[in-house]
Amino acid sequence: LMMIYSGIRQGELRDLKKEDVHLEEQYFYISKSKTPAGVRNVPIGDKVLPFFRYWMNKSGEYLVTTRDGGHFTDRNFRDSYFTQILDQIGISGEHRPHDTRHTCISLLTVAGVDERIIKKIVGHAGKGVTENVYTHIEMKPLLEAINRI
Repeated sequence: LMMIYSGIRQGELRDLKKEDVHLEEQYFYISKSKTPAGVRNVPIGDKVLPFFRYWMNKSGEYLVTTRDGGHFTDRNFRDSYFTQILDQIGISGEHRPHDTRHTCISLLTVAGVDERIIKKIVGHAGKGVTENVYTHIEMKPLLEAINRI
C-alpha cells in the first residue's frame, strides 16, 4: 500500500532512510533515484501514514527492513516480502512491485489529478525546460492529490 499511495519505485522504498521521512509534515525525500527527476519530496497520504509510523518505530537505518532489521535486496524484497503480502491478502497471478507504480498513476488519473502533479509525485520528467525548471509545486497540492485516491 505504501508503494501504491506514493508511486515510488521498489528501489526507492528499499533505500529510503528514516532520516528522510518527515511524519509531521507528511512527506519523505527520495535522495537516490533511477532518474534525476526521481530525486524529490513525496507526500505521505493519510491512508498510509499509519504504515509509515509503524516502520519508523522499528529498529534500523532504513524505513523498510527485513525481519532481522537488514537492508532489502531486490530479490529478497520480492520473494520474502512483496509476494508474501500479496498471498496473505488473496491477490494471485504475476504481479511485480513496479505494478504498484502503474496503479498509483492510474488512480491519480481517474481521480482527475493534473498531469504535472502526478509527474511531481512519481518523479517523471516534464515535457520541457519550462515545466522542469520554472514550475515549482509545493507539498500541499501533492498531499491533497495523493489523498484523492
